[in-house]
Amino acid sequence: MPVDTSKVKEHRALRFATIDQLLTEIDSIEAADTEGRLKRVGNWTTGQVFGHLATWINYGWEGYPMKVPWFIRLILKFKVRAYLRDGMPQGVKIPNTADGTFGTEVLTTQEGARRLRAALRRLQKGEPARFHSPAFGPLSDADRIQLNLRHAELHLGYLVPG
Repeated sequence: MPVDTSKVKEHRALRFATIDQLLTEIDSIEAADTEGRLKRVGNWTTGQVFGHLATWINYGWEGYPMKVPWFIRLILKFKVRAYLRDGMPQGVKIPNTADGTFGTEVLTTQEGARRLRAALRRLQKGEPARFHSPAFGPLSDADRIQLNLRHAELHLGYLVPG
């Protein structure tokens, strides 16, 4: 039975200031998963979480799979600063998508981690995005990094190393 991720009490509060801090957390989660010390309090495997984050980072270069209605973009335009500052809310689903979002392919932990590290290295190099966010529009490179860090905080919070 799927978990209502908006109500998960064991979700970890994470805060990454840099991509390097996120990379360290990926190492920690991967090691805990390999050693059988990882507790998942959400619905996805560790590989799915890593792969999902990598997919959304890469959409900036490869293109996004959806369009966002103008009235939603208008609302999100006013929320983007709060998301960058405070993080993203738990349990949000994109309407009319099979899994409530995109990029939920089942992957091994190692493959998901490999993809995420590669996407983060690309982001860290400052390669300019070719596509604007369909929800938030154009973002500065710094805001794009921060938004991806907030996204990672949200999803990695459902993976609890023991």
